[in-house]
Amino acid sequence: MADKLKPMAASRVRASSGANQTRLLAGERLSDRLAAELIQGIERGDLQEGQRLPTEAQLSATHGVSRSVVREAVQHVRARGLLRSRQGSGVFVTAAPSHQPLAFDATVLESMDAVVQVMELRRVLEGEMAALAAQRCTRAQLADLRRAVKAIDEATASGHDGVRQDLAFHRAIGQGTGNPQFSLLLAFLEQYLMEAMRVTKGNEARHAEFMQQVREEHRQIVDAVASRDPQAARAAAIEHLCRGEQRLIQGGVIAPSAARSPAAAQPAKRSRTSAMPKKAAKPAR
Repeated sequence: MADKLKPMAASRVRASSGANQTRLLAGERLSDRLAAELIQGIERGDLQEGQRLPTEAQLSATHGVSRSVVREAVQHVRARGLLRSRQGSGVFVTAAPSHQPLAFDATVLESMDAVVQVMELRRVLEGEMAALAAQRCTRAQLADLRRAVKAIDEATASGHDGVRQDLAFHRAIGQGTGNPQFSLLLAFLEQYLMEAMRVTKGNEARHAEFMQQVREEHRQIVDAVASRDPQAARAAAIEHLCRGEQRLIQGGVIAPSAARSPAAAQPAKRSRTSAMPKKAAKPAR
């Protein structure tokens, strides 16, 4: 286990808009860092099942944090089912539960590399969501999708970043799949997507052509869903995220070598979906 946690109230990342400026990317509590250290120690076998956890004072001294930080971290690990308190004896490591709760590393957004990794995850998830929405969404859900796109445009036009509205747009796609598990997964992911989307939205806001591209890409997704064309909907959603990564490169936020999508490292091209002949829309259910 690490000897000490490096004090870090927040992770920062360099973003460029002509001149370099420091941008706050994601806050991170010391208790989250210590909890991650303890969980890793248990998973590596440094702390065995049945072994007593070092005392609060010992953990505080070892990791260079306050006892209140230790208490929060231990509570977090206990909530994962990896620790158990015994009255008068201390806190002990337990066997990992058979059903693990979904969780990401607390440091998931501490670098631009991690932001790009989240975008890669979104490509896999949201491409299939859009395809399923094209097959299953109702008239009411399609209307919600159109309203969500309009809300993004109105938010950005009034000077807001549009992150909340953009998340609502992607939630509307998830609801259009008819599978509530997508909505539950998106609700969990939003805590990580929020900061990543603020980076991409901040980059787009500095370039008028980027904002126009995003508006067109959103409309292509909606048009494909409305046309009941799952293949085009999948392609439009994936291309939207690939081009978002490409815009981060063009805006100087990430280096081409950091791109996770081969298409993102290539020069911008005219959208494939916009060049496709449009199919006649099938009636929504």
